[in-house]
Amino acid sequence: MVVAGFNVAKSFSANEDDHHCCQLEVSEDAGSNIYIYTKPYLVTTSETASMPVAPKYTYTPLNHLKGGTIVNLYGAVKFFKPPYISKGTDYCSVVTIVDQSNVKLTCTLFNGNLDALPKIYKIGDIVRFHRIKTQGTAHTEHLSGLGLQLDITARGNKAKEKIREYNEQMQGITSIGFASLTFDGTVGAPIVPRTSSKLYTFTEEEQKTIEELRIWAASNLSVFGPTAKLSGVQPMLFFDLTCQLLGKAEIDGSSFLLKVWDGTKCSYPSWKVLVEESDLEGDKVLIHRLRNLTVDILVYDNHVQLAKSLKVGSFLRIYSLHSKQASAGNQADVSYVEFHLHGGTCYGRGIRVLPENNPDVKELKAFMDSVILTESQNVESTSSMEVDGTFDNLSYQSYSERCQQLSVTVLTDHQHLDDTALNTILKSTVPQQYRIRAKLRTFKPQNLYQSVKLYCSKCNSLQEVPDGDDFDLILRDSAVTAPNPEVHNALWYDSAVWDAANQGQRKIVVHFVKHDELLQEPEDTLIMVEGVTLKEIRKLSRRFKCIIPVKSTKEDLELLDLSAPFLLQGKIWHYGCKQCSKQKTIQSLSSLAIEEQPSWEPTEIAKVLGIEPLQYVFVMKFTLDDGTGALDAYLFDYEKFFQIPASEVLTSNLLQEKMEMIMSMLCPSGTKLDDLPWLECFIRSYNIRDGMEQQVCYQIFDTMVAEDVI
Repeated sequence: MVVAGFNVAKSFSANEDDHHCCQLEVSEDAGSNIYIYTKPYLVTTSETASMPVAPKYTYTPLNHLKGGTIVNLYGAVKFFKPPYISKGTDYCSVVTIVDQSNVKLTCTLFNGNLDALPKIYKIGDIVRFHRIKTQGTAHTEHLSGLGLQLDITARGNKAKEKIREYNEQMQGITSIGFASLTFDGTVGAPIVPRTSSKLYTFTEEEQKTIEELRIWAASNLSVFGPTAKLSGVQPMLFFDLTCQLLGKAEIDGSSFLLKVWDGTKCSYPSWKVLVEESDLEGDKVLIHRLRNLTVDILVYDNHVQLAKSLKVGSFLRIYSLHSKQASAGNQADVSYVEFHLHGGTCYGRGIRVLPENNPDVKELKAFMDSVILTESQNVESTSSMEVDGTFDNLSYQSYSERCQQLSVTVLTDHQHLDDTALNTILKSTVPQQYRIRAKLRTFKPQNLYQSVKLYCSKCNSLQEVPDGDDFDLILRDSAVTAPNPEVHNALWYDSAVWDAANQGQRKIVVHFVKHDELLQEPEDTLIMVEGVTLKEIRKLSRRFKCIIPVKSTKEDLELLDLSAPFLLQGKIWHYGCKQCSKQKTIQSLSSLAIEEQPSWEPTEIAKVLGIEPLQYVFVMKFTLDDGTGALDAYLFDYEKFFQIPASEVLTSNLLQEKMEMIMSMLCPSGTKLDDLPWLECFIRSYNIRDGMEQQVCYQIFDTMVAEDVI
């Protein structure tokens, strides 16, 4: 067999299946070919057959996803974020799909080409994804009832995918050849794929799949989002608006004006943003003629660049648009409605250009053509034109300052508190709690993996996380002592012994803890091991639920020194505090083994063994600046702030990359203070004693990174 037109890529499963570190990837879109040499039965000369890579596609239900396979998927859109410009150079979109199995899959897509992302217009649309490479542990095969998260990235012309297990979820990025189609989810609508690709296959069988998904989604999804016409808009509402762009203008670097209409008249007076006529792009005559039917929308932050690229006359769907009630200066009895598309992408916030052949656009154009403009201009009611003079003296700056640059962090409690300036905090008594809005000027440590520590909640001590070399030394020292056969095969565990290959007298012993005098399935089993190396214990941890390293004494098994982990669960190593632990014998574990359904939770195991467990925490120092002053605040967090478990970061390159990406968004290197994003945080002040002196410190709490940053 000869393969041509392939791509060489890194194999993400090499460490798990002991295969080669590289793999060949072929796809129809890349023009790959496979040439097969065949031995014919009736002729003596050889034949060479060329087969284009055009297989018959099969589609996997979301509840049947398994690690280590390449699958094709169909699903209905349950949630999506329209494309927005990421912190890098690519466009990004997020979509959650679901199928008849009621399992959902959240996909985060990146591509430098906006047209290459799925063209999703509303909840209920149907998407098809081809060539997704799944990867996970053995446990992921049993996740049929859980939510699955798929992280798809496509950088430039190349796309790579790996799906990993995180928080009991399958995750991944696309492999070479990833492709998608999108279909209108309306029952009975024509089945026409939306795609920028000219090469794709689509069969009658797939048409039936789409029709079945449409019918299922219509009954099981909230297909119709919070859409509204301008005539039906109420103050303090978030809604989706389908409209036509009449004009646009740049206000400043972080906000942009869009003038739009949908053929109906807003029932409330709406604001008019004052701009120079020369700065306004669009047909001035048409804008003036439709002035009572148009509204001004200000878009902020990450939406500005996309807004600049919009063509006047295009049809738009603006998602999660905010109608906000405001008063006219000192005239509290005169109110009007402002329209804002805030920064960020929470709740699907964004803008999408709709094509002319979109059914909603066709309906909108037909309605607009029927509008009698002269009658709408003669309506005798309080209009935007009538209140224009009222707003002339209002400063646009007061509008934009309170709306632009939403914080890249969010508060999880105490939202009733008002912001306090840092210079006020620095002069205040201790202890206190404050809500602040500041920018992250710098942080330590710069090497983020160094921020993970082990913490004892009993004695409040912090220590570094031991590395694998230290653990390996402890295991090898322990393996020197021969196992004691007299402590094998107790009532609550069975023992197995074998000689280590080509390693002299070293023996490996595995003690399998029983339940109801029976051995459980490996994924539910706790084992105790003697005489193993670090490499061997890592292989065992892929198969068994929990592992406790032990050594033999004359009378019993006992734990190793607490410099080593007392328990291993997958890639997570659990340590105990040497100072606070009061170790009990291994025999104490038998009390858990006799439970009706032993869970083998680390906290329960630590408790019966008399161990005070150490917790993985992030410890970082943030230098915060709000323009009035600066202070150092410590972040002490388990998993809340980054929404990443500290216990998993050190063993996952993917999570380390995610953490680095988050910090690069909170504090971009080489960026001036004025251009840094805002962080909204709670901090508390407290005293510590340093020798004979007291020192004031500050700690961040009840704060987390915003969803759209993650």
